[in-house]
Amino acid sequence: MSSPLADTLTDRLERYYTRYYRDTLGIPSWREVVAVRLDDRAYEGRRLARFESALGGPLKGRRLLDVGCGTGGFSLLAAEAGADVWSVDESPEAVALTAARTSAERAMVATAESLPFEDASFDLIYCYSTLEHLADAGRAVGEMVRLLRPGGRLYLHSPDRRGCFEGHYKVFWVPGLPRALSRAYLAARGRPTAFLDTLRPLTFAECRALVQRAGGQVMLVLRDDADRPVGGPLWPLVRLYYRLFGINPYIELVVARRGHT
Repeated sequence: MSSPLADTLTDRLERYYTRYYRDTLGIPSWREVVAVRLDDRAYEGRRLARFESALGGPLKGRRLLDVGCGTGGFSLLAAEAGADVWSVDESPEAVALTAARTSAERAMVATAESLPFEDASFDLIYCYSTLEHLADAGRAVGEMVRLLRPGGRLYLHSPDRRGCFEGHYKVFWVPGLPRALSRAYLAARGRPTAFLDTLRPLTFAECRALVQRAGGQVMLVLRDDADRPVGGPLWPLVRLYYRLFGINPYIELVVARRGHT
């Protein structure tokens, strides 16, 4: 039987995700998506396993910063795996939820462009689906590279602007559409369009250039969901487009501080 405190936290999480998926994004199957996010141990557990695989070892005993922590699902599992976890997000509500699930002292309101830590403070930095929301992704990457200790690693995951699936709205996407046409496309599907203005996705080349400019070095490039079918009957054309132009729909990199690999 769950405790009243746990029920309260679950209710808060449910309200948070309902506003996001139903009201902000207008996803028709929002109830199913909210249910997945509420039961996020499996969801975040897969991310944790992929992170450890990319690093070539466990998180235990390593100091980790979760940038763009959201409601703290990944931070919680990383702490349970033995990492010394700190979490930041620009949303006070998200940070409050993270604090309720992890450590209140180590969950902080902060932007990725201005991280409140000293140089070389972390062994690991985890940044999942955050870069595409930032006004200044280059400054954020610079901040994260600055915080890496010698031998430390930064994990970056973000959608590539050239992909054919919009992962927030969860719809097939035509890359390169002008913003006005993108809004019209979403409106034609009965979706709210305001959230679109918060998205500034990068390409792989742009992200790699930001890493290099920040003094980082790409150590590993992974391919996440490269063969996940999208577009229904259009998938053969999408797959051909990806292969012809060497496109992966997601940017997934492991980065080191240059000179400290």
